Amino acid sequence: MLLEKEEKFCKGKCKRASSMEMCAETQRSRYLRSFIPAHVHWYRISVERCWFGISPERKSILMTIDQRSDEVVRNSSLHIIELDPQTDPRWETLMDQLSTSVIYQHPAWLAVLAEAYGYKPLHLACEDASGTLRGALPLFYRRGLRTGRLCFSTTPEAAPLADDEQVQMMLIQAAIERSRKEQATRFQFLTRSTIFDQRVDGVVGVPDEETYELALPEQPDQLRLDATIRRAIKKATRSGVQIRPAETMRDLRAWYTLYLQTTRRLVILPQPYRVFELAWQRLQPQGGLQLLLAEQVEAGHRRLLAGFLFLQWKQTMTYLMAGWRWEDQALRPNDLLHWHAIQNACEKGLRCYDFGTVNTGNQGLAQYKTKWGAQAKMIYKYSYPLVSRGETNAIRRVSHPSSASTSAPGQSRSSQSRIRQLVTPLWQRFPLKAIELAADWRRAIHYY
Repeated sequence: MLLEKEEKFCKGKCKRASSMEMCAETQRSRYLRSFIPAHVHWYRISVERCWFGISPERKSILMTIDQRSDEVVRNSSLHIIELDPQTDPRWETLMDQLSTSVIYQHPAWLAVLAEAYGYKPLHLACEDASGTLRGALPLFYRRGLRTGRLCFSTTPEAAPLADDEQVQMMLIQAAIERSRKEQATRFQFLTRSTIFDQRVDGVVGVPDEETYELALPEQPDQLRLDATIRRAIKKATRSGVQIRPAETMRDLRAWYTLYLQTTRRLVILPQPYRVFELAWQRLQPQGGLQLLLAEQVEAGHRRLLAGFLFLQWKQTMTYLMAGWRWEDQALRPNDLLHWHAIQNACEKGLRCYDFGTVNTGNQGLAQYKTKWGAQAKMIYKYSYPLVSRGETNAIRRVSHPSSASTSAPGQSRSSQSRIRQLVTPLWQRFPLKAIELAADWRRAIHYY
């Protein structure tokens, strides 16, 4: 009532005012208005009735103040909810609207992780008074023998999805509260940006590892490739290597055999087949997943040499997994696979080709990716409680094959090297069936 009386008095006074500025009562009323909760009904002053010949610069400033006060009122009605992205279409609508969204926040990818690994979903969203989602944060709870009780956003990377600082802060705070409720020892997420530093006290990004991104031109011929890469592509073509997309589950299974061979040689604990099967079923029909196969054609007979698994979202194609025959690497099928994928991405109008992450110290792989013209981008790990860079190896990701390690957390590099020297010849002699069982065992007992 007090505010209404002030406004009526203001209107009468403005009609008699000789000043060229907005009257003081109007300015005071507008200032008080910004602190009134959105659910309280109040009368809006008609700005046109209270302005008399104000300069354009002054008017612009006052309008900016008005917009900011309205934003404060809208934000006062924000609240955090838990929802199911599989049944609530607002989640994917938000992803379509925000350019910062990534494939790892997509409902289909979240469903793959939940079903394949048995993670408990705790997905959070920020909703305003109208029911519109202003932000979202995929969140899972897992309990592993190696990592303990952990609340984490999806892997390999997924940060709070929002374009408003307050919404980002609310989502992080809510995730920390959910972690405490689940008695988790840590909450974490990974992202390529440091904008989340100090959004919440004690939550700071720590460098984790690098990924390599290639900015795509309109035509692939405009790329400046290293001479060794160009020679490799030509050699693969002359050797009769051809690239085709996988079309059936039988193709996927054949590739998985190559993937097991690759993990065996590199001494990496592989992902279970169930992960790829679910990803194929949920993502491939809508264009979010593609498997490219490299085959050598001789006398009408096709022999599978290698295969790359890709994810696609908006303007980015991401190289995720690979499998190849070591004895056929001289034919350079991997180089031709990358080149074919880059050509496809350019034809689709995509603007980024992500070569994937490189573990610290793997200079050979890093140099190979830079020969394609890719630039290194740091991925930061945000954790609560805060962990140092040295501790990040103790909690590795579950969806990236190069993240696996045969050593236990806390061991020195020299001891890890000795263990690896002992394990490597044994692991590389295991039959593929035993390697596949180890992958299923890893999932069944929640090792990670």
